[in-house]
Order: sequence, then C-alpha cells, then structure tokens
Amino acid sequence: MTENKNDVRIRVRFAPSPTGYLHVGGARTALFNWLFARRHKGTFVLRIEDTDEVRSTPESVEAIVDSMRWMGLDWDEGPVDAKGASRGDHGPYFQMQRLENYKKAVQRLLDDGKAYRCYCSKEELDALRQKAQAEKRPLKYDGRCRDLTAEQRAALEAQGKKFSVRLRMPQSGPTVVSDIIRGEVSFDNALLQDLVIQKATGGPTYNFACVVDDHDMEIFHVIRGDEHLSNTPYQLRVYEALGWKPPTFAHLSMILGPDGQKLSKRHGATAVGEYKTTGYLPAALRNFLALLGWSTRDSQQLFAPEELVAKFDLAGCQKNPAVFDPVKLQWMNGEYIRKMSKESLLDACLPFLEAAGLAQEPRERLLPAVGMAQEKFKLLPELSGHIDFFFRAVEYRPEAVKKVLQQAGVKLMLGELEPLIGGTEPFREKALEERIRAFCAEKGLKTGKVFHPIRVAVSGRTEGPTLFGMLELLGKDEVVQRLRKAKELAS
Repeated sequence: MTENKNDVRIRVRFAPSPTGYLHVGGARTALFNWLFARRHKGTFVLRIEDTDEVRSTPESVEAIVDSMRWMGLDWDEGPVDAKGASRGDHGPYFQMQRLENYKKAVQRLLDDGKAYRCYCSKEELDALRQKAQAEKRPLKYDGRCRDLTAEQRAALEAQGKKFSVRLRMPQSGPTVVSDIIRGEVSFDNALLQDLVIQKATGGPTYNFACVVDDHDMEIFHVIRGDEHLSNTPYQLRVYEALGWKPPTFAHLSMILGPDGQKLSKRHGATAVGEYKTTGYLPAALRNFLALLGWSTRDSQQLFAPEELVAKFDLAGCQKNPAVFDPVKLQWMNGEYIRKMSKESLLDACLPFLEAAGLAQEPRERLLPAVGMAQEKFKLLPELSGHIDFFFRAVEYRPEAVKKVLQQAGVKLMLGELEPLIGGTEPFREKALEERIRAFCAEKGLKTGKVFHPIRVAVSGRTEGPTLFGMLELLGKDEVVQRLRKAKELAS
C-alpha cells in the first residue's frame, strides 16, 4: 500500500483525549502525523476528543497545546486555546461542540435499520460479562436487543428504560484492515460484538465519533498507535454503514521501556512537560521520538529539523516494538547542545540559569562561559554547575584539594606562578598559554604538574573548561586573588 494514492492533498490529524498531559506515545503519534503532513505539503489537524465528560478538563487541553507548541509541532487547523477558539474550515475541533453531527449520523443508521436501540442496563451487561468469564467465552454482547419489535421497544421505554444505540455488525466472515505498516490484518466477525455508537447519556462513543469527525474533516490518512488496531474493524463497519470511503490506516509500533515492558511511569518521565523541565531540547526530543518505530535505510541517527521532514516516510515504519532508551535520549540531547550557537544555547539555558541565580550576570560574560562549557553537559540545567565558579566566590572541593593542592611542592609552585601570571600582558588566552608553557619548560616539569594545580586554584575543581580561556574570562585580578587563596590550602 502506498503512502499517497493518486497524490491527493494529504490531511492528517492528531486527536488526543484531554484527560491528562501529553505523554510520550501521544507525542510520537503527533510527530509522525506532523512529519507526514509537512513532507507532503499537506494539512495537519489537531482535534480534541473531549467526550469523556468525567475526566476531560480545560487544564489538560492547555497542557497538550503547550507541549505541542514547545515541541514545535504547529497545526494548520484546530484549537487555538482551551476555551474553544479555533482556526480552520472544518471545525469545531472539540468533539463536545460537534454533538449534533453525531446525533444526525446515529439517527440515519437507525432509520436505515443498520443500528438498533439497546435497553440493557449496566448491571445486565456486567452479568453477561461475568457469565462469559465463568464459561471462559469471549466477552461479547449477546445481541438480545438486536431484533426487538417496535411494540417491545415501546413497552421498555414506557417503563422508563434508557437506551444506548448499537451498530449491527456482521456475525460471520472477516473484516480486513489494510494497513500501510502491517499489511492486511483480518478480524473474525464472530468475535466482534455489536458496537455501541451512542451511550445511554446521548453522547457518542469514541469509535463512532472519530469516524464521523474524520469523514467530516476529510482526513485521508489515520496514523496512530497500535493500541487502536483492534478498534479499526469496528470503525470500518461504521464507514460501510454510512456509505463513506474509509481513510488509509497506519498503526505505529508499541513503545516499550528498556526492560521490555510497556512504557510507563516506572521507566521515568513519560509526560512531554517533564522533558521540558528536565532540560531537554525540543529538537532533540523530536529526533529521538522519530526513531521510535521508524528509520532510514542507512539507520541515520541525527537529523537537522528540515532533514527529518524531507526523509520521513511511512515505508520506514516498523511493526516491531520500539524501545525507549533514556540513555540514548540524553546522548542525543548532548549532541544537539554541541551543535547550537552560543547565543541560542544561552537563550535556551536562561530559565535554568535564573533558577541557579546566574541569569542576572552580563550576557557578554555569560556567552564565553557557555561556549567553554558547551562540550561538557547533556542537559540544560547542568550548565550552571559548569560555569558558576566564574561568577561566585570559588569553593574548593575537598577531593580536589587533597588530590592536587596538597601534593608536595604545589605551594611553592603557586607562589612562583602568581607573579608570572599576574604580570602577563595582554591577559589573553594565547599569551597566558605561552607564558605558562615556558615556565614548565624552564622548570623541567610536565605540563600536567603545572596545569592541574592552576585549574584547581582558580576553579576549585579538577575538571572544567579549557584552562587558558578560563583564566582570561576570570580576569587578572580574580585569578591572582584565587592563586593566593589556594596557596593557603596547598602543601
């Protein structure tokens, strides 16, 4: 099956239920739809499936919208905010604002005899399920209301019985789902039950509402997680009953944790917002999620944003489960950090520098510090720990003092280096390196024997940015002062 039959204009959708935050699985689905739309210059629709009256909240809508915006997944049609404002020609984009559409479609199926009223109470249905479990049979509605006469229905309604509406499903033969990723998947109709399309409350069920919406919104491809594959035979029968052409389906692979179990909170953060606050870059998360169930022929790992759009195709999607590897995500984030300009990286880190009390420092001093630390960290909040010593009084780590400063001869050497470094003009990286290397040669010392004590003396730690750039940024007066302080700790 091809991605784009007859090169029609692509319309895809992401349709989350606003009952919580945007999680990794949903974000992957949104990303694949977005990439597919952008690759084919199509339309990406965001639709909010808020028919769960109990659990759907405006706060969840806002959280989903904010997470998608942070990830850079802009939509062409859909809600602008949680209050119902939207843009596009196929709205409304909240299901609760589309109830009349579903009622009309339900009535049409009832009038055509393709659906029927079911008067079974929750207690009766629970009893059916319990009996099926006891007899080890499939949990399937037995169709007891399927062939009620008009008189029987009238009598039940006279008793005040509420009813749901069920679709008449075929009772034999197969329902075949043609899927871009999985090929043809066959479902035995004998195991499928008559689908509830309208609840007793009058609201639509998921499997019915999404069909009506996808038809009304002219969705050409439905790209979603594999957990929806079992819903698809029901949805195909709704399309058939309404005389509508179904979209092309593509069901993405399951996402597993590193232990091979279905991804959950026990594996770490699963909500997109948590990755934002933890210090991941949206471009890195997009790149990582794109590789959960998709790959290029040469197994490319890192993509520029425009390159990811250009190379994405559904042919590269696999049906085997994908493994969410947090170690790989962190590595990838570090790679993206190293590719950024100092200016962009500083801007991305500002919220975390503010939390660390460093954001008020002059930008002209922060930028070179960021540049020197850029190779050293993988998460944005880690930057402050690499550069704080530039802007605060030096704090000497006990292990650095013991390992380096308290070695024999270090105190005397620091005393000799103090006037040498203090007298270097201009106080620039290159001049400082030449002067200190000359000192090493003159004293017959290996560079490490000199460089390490200077590093600990001015930063308080054994690791960090390039030594001579660090000295230049600190400035002559501060370096000399720190050398004197370190000399008091040295042996």
